[in-house]
Amino acid sequence: MEVFAHGLRGLCLGLLLTAAAGVATAQSLPPGSCPQPRFTGKAPDEYYGRANPVAVTPQALSAGEATYAGDPRRVNCATCHGKEGRGDGKLADQFDPRPRNFACADTIKGVPDGQLFWIIRYGSPGTSMPPHKRLSDEEIWQVVHYIRALAK
Repeated sequence: MEVFAHGLRGLCLGLLLTAAAGVATAQSLPPGSCPQPRFTGKAPDEYYGRANPVAVTPQALSAGEATYAGDPRRVNCATCHGKEGRGDGKLADQFDPRPRNFACADTIKGVPDGQLFWIIRYGSPGTSMPPHKRLSDEEIWQVVHYIRALAK
C-alpha cells in the first residue's frame, strides 16, 4: 500500500509539473505567434453552428472596426488584441494565455462564426477574455466580420 501511495504522489507531482510547464509555454509564446494553441472549449450547439446573419459590407466592416477599437479611454478589443489584431495590445503581457492573434489566418481558420460570437458574448473560461454582454448581437456579428478581415 505504501508503494502505491508513493507512486500516486509521484504521478500527481508529475501531472502538476506538466501542467505548470504547459502554462509557462502558453505565456512564453511571443506576441503575434502564428498559429496559437486554442484554450476555449466548443460553444454550445445552439451557438456553434450559427451563421453570421449580417452581410459583409463596407459599412458592416467599418462598424465592426469601430466597435473593436472602441473608446480609447476604456478597455476594448484592441486594448488586449492590439490595433491590428496581433495579440499585442497594451495589456497583452498581463495575460496567460496571451490574447488571440487574429492577424494569423491559421489561428481562426476553421473556427465557425457562431463560436466567435459565443466567445465575444460570454467570454472564454480559463482565459482573460471577458464577456461582452453590453454589445448588441449586430455589433458582435460586425466584430466577427472585422476579425476575419484582420486574418492574413
